Amino acid sequence: MNEHNDQTVITNSWASLKQFTPARIALGRAGISLPTRASLDFQLAHALARDAVNIPIDFSGLEKSLSFMGFQSLTLKTRAENQQMYLQRPDLGRVLSDSALDCLQQTTPHSADAVIVIADGLSSKAIEHHALPFLSLLLPKLQEKSYHLAPVCLVKHGRVAIGDAIARHYLARLCIILIGERPGLSSPDSMGIYFTYQARSEISTDADRNCISNIHSNGLSYEQALKKLVFLVSEAEKLQFSGVNLKDETTDTSADDQRRLANFLLD
Repeated sequence: MNEHNDQTVITNSWASLKQFTPARIALGRAGISLPTRASLDFQLAHALARDAVNIPIDFSGLEKSLSFMGFQSLTLKTRAENQQMYLQRPDLGRVLSDSALDCLQQTTPHSADAVIVIADGLSSKAIEHHALPFLSLLLPKLQEKSYHLAPVCLVKHGRVAIGDAIARHYLARLCIILIGERPGLSSPDSMGIYFTYQARSEISTDADRNCISNIHSNGLSYEQALKKLVFLVSEAEKLQFSGVNLKDETTDTSADDQRRLANFLLD
C-alpha cells in the first residue's frame, strides 16, 4: 500500500520544506516509529555510506584512463597497510611508505609548477565517480596557463597531508589533492579538493590549505568547483600564500536566487 494513502502514517507539517534540502526532515510517523519507507531509505543510505568507505578503488583503472587522456601517473601507497589501519591510524595515511619513496626517487626530480594528487580518502565512490570528469576540465586548464605538471600521483590510503611530501619532491608551488570526503547519509560520493601553495611536509598545516567540498551530483558541479579552484590558484600566485587568509570570493548564485533562498520560509 502506498504510504501517502495509508491513514496510519501521520504526515509532518514541515513536509513542504523537503524541496529545499536532501536532509531527512519531515519524515512523518506511524505510531511512535518512522514509516516503513523512511526506515528502509535510511538503511539503504547507511549501507551505501559503509560501502563508500570500505570498497577499494580500482587504481589500475584510473591509471589507464589517465594514460588514455595523455597524462602520466604514479601509483603510491602510504604507511597504512590496510583499510582497518587506515581508519584507526590517520597519522599513517599522511606518510608515504618506503616503496612509495623509492618509486619517487626513481623518477627524475624536477621543478614542477603544480602536482595533482588523487587519494581515496573516506569515499572510494567519490573518486570513482568524480575524479576523472573533474580532471578532464582541470588538466587542460592548467596546460593553457603553461604550468609544468608533475605526474598525477594516485595514493592508496591517503589523507590530505600526503600531498605535502609529494609537492616537496617535485618542488611544486601548487599542490592540488582530490580526495573522497567522509560519506553522509545523503551524499556517499562527495569529493573534496584541497589546495596548498608552497606545500612542504615539515611546515604545512591545515591552516595553509583551502578546501572546496561537496562535489557530487546534488552538490557543487565540476564547473563550479573548477571556477573556485582557478580563482584560488590565481590569487595564491599573486599573494604567495594559501589557507585561511585566502578567501574564496567567487559566487554562482544570482541575486534572484539569493532572495528566493533567503525568503523561502515566508512563502
